[in-house]
Amino acid sequence: MPAILIIDDNASVGTALDVLFSLHDIDTLLAQSPAEGLALLESQPVDLVIQDMNFSEDTTSGEEGEALFAQIRERHPDLPVILLTAWTHLSSAVDLVKAGAADYLAKPWDDRKLLTTVNNLLELSEARRELDQRRQREQRQRHALEDKYALCGAVFADPASERVIALACQVARSELPVLITGPNGAGKEKIAQIIQANSLVAKGPFVAVNCGALPSELIEAELFGAEAGAYTGANKAREGKFEAADGGTLFLDEIGNLSLGGQMKLLRVLETGRFERLGSNRERQVKVRVVSATNADLPAMIREGTFREDLYYRLNTVELTLPPLADRPGDIVPLAEHFLSIGKPLSSTAATALQRHLWPGNVRELRNVIQRAELLATGNRIEVADLNLPRAPAAPRPTPSAGNDPDRARIEEVLARNHGVIAQAANELGLSRQALYRRMDRHGIPRE
Repeated sequence: MPAILIIDDNASVGTALDVLFSLHDIDTLLAQSPAEGLALLESQPVDLVIQDMNFSEDTTSGEEGEALFAQIRERHPDLPVILLTAWTHLSSAVDLVKAGAADYLAKPWDDRKLLTTVNNLLELSEARRELDQRRQREQRQRHALEDKYALCGAVFADPASERVIALACQVARSELPVLITGPNGAGKEKIAQIIQANSLVAKGPFVAVNCGALPSELIEAELFGAEAGAYTGANKAREGKFEAADGGTLFLDEIGNLSLGGQMKLLRVLETGRFERLGSNRERQVKVRVVSATNADLPAMIREGTFREDLYYRLNTVELTLPPLADRPGDIVPLAEHFLSIGKPLSSTAATALQRHLWPGNVRELRNVIQRAELLATGNRIEVADLNLPRAPAAPRPTPSAGNDPDRARIEEVLARNHGVIAQAANELGLSRQALYRRMDRHGIPRE
């Protein structure tokens, strides 16, 4: 049950508010002086403060209320405070609202307006507390992950990234092939490096091949090597990437670009560890952990006959899916700060702009934006204009209506996207918190 601290030297004010809030399942704590109120704040959990502006007899300046508010803000910067004031002190109350007070109400107050304000603030306070608890829990999990595994300097703060990295660490010590799927520029190679660093072949070489950056006629030679004269321009024998990665990990990026002939050879290497260089009949033996990655729809390529089904199932014994950066919003600002090199911090508005951008180019695009912003920024901080991001139209905000009745799937989807924070989910659905709870109960969705 939420608790409100009322600080007012007039006992009748405290009694009236106590009765009002008790009718709506809200606990109240009463204090008749600033000192008593501050002491209660230190000794008991409080979700919201309602404070008077004057406490001494024949004092009407409001200075005592200003001093009390300043002390509350200093000790509890996130605690919402509502000011109770006479009309003669309206200007000072407005100034305090600008300084961070949640709201002000004139005496005598309107019960209905006060309850609306209090309920809104309590919902926001609860949402903030839930968010803080979740962030603390996630931070502990990240620290545990960092203490147990080598993460190769990975920068992440979003739960979606953490889940992929944790799974990569978990499967790293097996010898099974791993397929990493996700869009271009999302950071698939970093996941491959983490797998290598925590594998049984961590001391071996890590060799990366971008199959999408090579002409199809050269990919096989790149992977398996070639003897002199095997193709035009092959003037001497060359070692392939499989030989270079012997005893370590071979990372095959954009595996969907491999030709059908190369796919057949790759399947044989995965199954036997044996292969032949182009232009050679001599078999070579290697022991290589293969990690592959793609942004292509391999099942669709199988249906089209451009990718071998048996190779697909051999490659994705373990499949890790790395979401696009837009689906990992918690990573955006930490990554941006990581890419900064000259010590200019991001302004708060620039950080907000980064989080609102959709990032079609993912982490690669973010790095380029930050590097360009550093070059163009003339002030002491990087501002929104320095980022040069395209302006996207704002999405229409849902509004409550009689016909706004989302089904169970929609509610569960929004709850998951908001990590279970009821106030945020209700806001997205255009419902009040109580209305969302009623629909959850009706659909049998647990409140935990």
